[in-house]
Amino acid sequence: MYGLAVSTGNTIQTENKFHEIQWTELDFVLDSIKTLFRNYDIKAVKIGIIPSLAYLKKIVTEIKKRSPKTKIVWDTVLKSSTEFEFTTIENQTELIEILQQIDLITPNYNEILKLSDSENSAEKIAQNLSTHCFVLLKGGHNPNQKGVDYLYFDEECAKLNSTLMAVSEKHGSGCVLSSSITANLGLGHDIILASLKAKTYIEKYLNSNATLLGYHYV
Repeated sequence: MYGLAVSTGNTIQTENKFHEIQWTELDFVLDSIKTLFRNYDIKAVKIGIIPSLAYLKKIVTEIKKRSPKTKIVWDTVLKSSTEFEFTTIENQTELIEILQQIDLITPNYNEILKLSDSENSAEKIAQNLSTHCFVLLKGGHNPNQKGVDYLYFDEECAKLNSTLMAVSEKHGSGCVLSSSITANLGLGHDIILASLKAKTYIEKYLNSNATLLGYHYV
């Protein structure tokens, strides 16, 4: 499998501190998407950091216009692990319109609360949003069952248990997980199997060493 990339933002950061971001002009991103889709058969796309919902909507719309069957995963990175805030959700109607074009979102317990203006629990918000797309509620910040993920879809919920008693936290682990899911979708797996395979991969990554930077094993 080939991996392609379009940068939505260039960052200055380490695993310990976020310093600065320079967002990529939207027109440049859209032109990049057009070029790649004209030249490659792209099965799945992961979207990461974005400066606004309007920016995200343009990207999603362009992808679906070029290739309606391409799977889209949005890694809802609203804030970095080093506490830099990328995006604020201000328009629920616009959010829902975007989710209806996306196949999967991957929020953690902190992010899911920011995807809704309700006072509901993380689980209830995930259930509500899953009427629009699959929702993988990541368990890294789960206050009750750390490391246990829940995949919400079609009024159902699949529990993805952790096989590890303890893990070493990593900078960018959410990005690794969503990228792994996207790669597995590109291989033709459905969202449930892709999520299970990515769960296995991320656990190996988390326990690859004791630092905040992990090793990838292929």
